[in-house]
Parts: sequence; structure tokens; C-alpha cells
Amino acid sequence: MNSPTPANARISIIGAGPGGLTCARILQRQGIAVTVYDRDPDADSRDQGGSLDLHEEDGQLALREAGLLEHFFALARFEGQEAYDMDLTGRVLAHHLPGEGETAAPEIDRGQLRALLLRSLTAGTVRWGRTLESVSGPADGPRTLTFTDGTTAETDLVIGADGAFSRVRAAVSPATPHYTGVSFLEAWFDDMENAHPELSALVGQGSAHAADGEQGFFAQRNSGGHMRVYIMQRVPLDWIAAAGLHSEDTEGIRAHLLNTYAAWSPELLRLITDNDGPYVDRPIFALPVPHTWEYSPSVALLGDAAHLMPPLGVGVNLAMLDACELALALGRSSTVDDAVRNYEKSMLPRAAENARMLEGAAEHLLSVPARDEDAPADRTRH
Repeated sequence: MNSPTPANARISIIGAGPGGLTCARILQRQGIAVTVYDRDPDADSRDQGGSLDLHEEDGQLALREAGLLEHFFALARFEGQEAYDMDLTGRVLAHHLPGEGETAAPEIDRGQLRALLLRSLTAGTVRWGRTLESVSGPADGPRTLTFTDGTTAETDLVIGADGAFSRVRAAVSPATPHYTGVSFLEAWFDDMENAHPELSALVGQGSAHAADGEQGFFAQRNSGGHMRVYIMQRVPLDWIAAAGLHSEDTEGIRAHLLNTYAAWSPELLRLITDNDGPYVDRPIFALPVPHTWEYSPSVALLGDAAHLMPPLGVGVNLAMLDACELALALGRSSTVDDAVRNYEKSMLPRAAENARMLEGAAEHLLSVPARDEDAPADRTRH
């Protein structure tokens, strides 16, 4: 089959996350039609997760190409760039306070970013409630998308923006994510200033990280007075069941954690005891390094579908940069084949370099933070 021109191609994106929606927006700005399929029943059916810091060299660059950078700045929390590193006693080891006008990595809630991107798309672009089951058809296309509801769609290019356990990835790669040995347990806190003033003072306006080599915390302020805390541990994948607990047993998990974190300061233990609602188990997975696949002119991967890495602030930024470069390649190329080849020439080396740098980095999340020489010798966050 001859590869179609992008303007005449049927282009399908699987996944309405930041990467998929950024790609769709930039395609539409260039006059290229696209359909996005997402498994969520609608845009508001589930919590979208915590806060993101979008970097000037990738996430913000993509939003500039999408014509949305100023809209992002209107929503972003520049004060969220503040960051503390602490030890298990609460002693401050390092403190970053953003300077006047600093725009290197302002924060935005995932839900706010998704809503911004969704509002920018032509009505009807996203088909909700469509969970992809498989991708079939010849490598040179067209491909058939089969959804779990029994419906199908034929497409000339399927873009996998469907995350860690991508169904699109299986069309070009046998790779599957592996457990890194580090697991996060997410805890939520509401009405910080009134209900949790001590923790509000502890974390500041942005984030706070503490670790002792085996366990740790990463606390992150969100908009609207909310905060998320990720309780980090080096544990087996089934650690909750191995402890004789289940994910809904909030009190049982809390008691288990308090025993595990017994050496930590009472102030930091409030990150375990004072949360509003249940915990959410979030084990950390990664793809093999490097992750490559046999080229196909009818399949492109971006973000976690292509290069799943530990959560160290680069995932969404790289996904949005991937999305931007793929969309621009489609706008500048004479065929879909040429566009995918040009995109992968830049994306695959960049992904491999970042993956090598972050290989094993889930373990580093638990390392005791280095002390900044400028940090007060005996200051604690309580």
C-alpha cells in the first residue's frame, strides 16, 4: 500500500492524556484531521492525578506550538517551584525558593492541563468510552482497531499515547513493563490551610522530599488547597497482601506503615496518619533500556507507551515533546511513512538517552538527599 499524505490519512490517537491531546491539538492547528479514543466514560469520570511541573525545553515548548502557552501560564502555580529536601528527622538539607519571574518549571494539576487541552480541540474529537483491545492489519496499513465493546475502526496511522500498559505497543514490540522494586502509596489531604496547617508549613508552597535509604516521602501541593503525598518504599509488588491486608483496609495499612516508619520524626509521620480518605497503591514500573522496535509506517508510539521511566519529573514533559514533534512531522512531510520515520529519528535516541540516565532511578528516590551547603545547619520544618 502506498503511504497516504497526512492531510488525507485517517489518523487515530489512543489515549486522551497530555501526550495524546497535545498531538491532536497541534495536528488540528495544521489542518490535519484526527480522532482520539479514550477508555474513560467522559472527561470527568476519574481523578487525573497530581501536579506536574512543565519544563521550558519540552512541555512548555509543546504548549507554545499548540498555541496554549499563555493559557498555561494563567493557570500555572509558579510558587509551586519551591522545594524542600529533608532527612527522616525533618532537618532541612536543601531548599529551593523560586526567584522573581522564574518560569523554568511551574506546576499545574493534571486535571487542569487535560481540561485546557480538551477545550482547545474541535468538538467531537475525543470518542469517550472506547477501550482498545487490539491493533491488527499489515505493517504498511491500514490498521484495524478493535475495541472491547465490539466496535472497530480502520485507520492509516494509529498513535499509541495509551501509557504504561499500552495496547498499541503490542503491535510493534513484545516489551512489557517490569516492576522496579519501589512502590508508591498515594495519600490525599484536603483544605490544607485549615485542616492541616502544620503539614502546610512543613511542605511549603511546592513540594517536600525526605528519604532514609529504604523508605521516603514525596509531598506535593496541588491547587485548591489540596496536597498529595507519595509514601515510597522498597517492597515486593504484593506487599499489601503479604502483610495480610487489602487495599481498602486504610487503618490496617496505616498501622503497618507506622511500624515500618517507626524511626521517623512525629512531624513527618503525620504524612501517614493525617490523610483524608484511603491510600492508593501505585507500584513503579519501567520498560527495558533501551526500548526499540521494528519500524512500522502505520504505528507511532509516544510518552510512556514508548519509554516508560521512573517518575522523576520527565515523563509528561517527554510525552508532550514527543507529541509535538510527531504532529509537526506529519504537518511537514509528504507522506505518513516519511513523517513517522522522521519522528523516530529524533525521538528514539532522545528516549534511549533519558532512559539510560534514569535506569534504576526508582531506587535513587529512596536515597538520603544530599545536603546543600547553604542550608541552615540545624533547621527543621517543625
